[in-house]
Amino acid sequence: MTKAELVTFIAKKAGITKGKAEGALHGFTEAVTATLKKGSKLALTGFGTFTVSNRKARMGRNPQTGAQIRIKATKVPKFSAGKSLKEAVGGKKK
Repeated sequence: MTKAELVTFIAKKAGITKGKAEGALHGFTEAVTATLKKGSKLALTGFGTFTVSNRKARMGRNPQTGAQIRIKATKVPKFSAGKSLKEAVGGKKK
């Protein structure tokens, strides 16, 4: 699904214009970005949790030359699916 298709879906489901749906989606992505930038987590009960994960520095290989390279430590966004989302996609049901 593309961003445009998601905006159309949100507009139809919420009974609002595509412009308002796009604004809402933009607001959501800004909220997630700002929260993760601060190092906090954003939890949507049943859907999932957005967090920041720290990757340690490590050694890697240049695929073209095979030479060893040092990969710096970095922070990366992470999403963990919630129970309801897992079940909807086909996970175990209790």
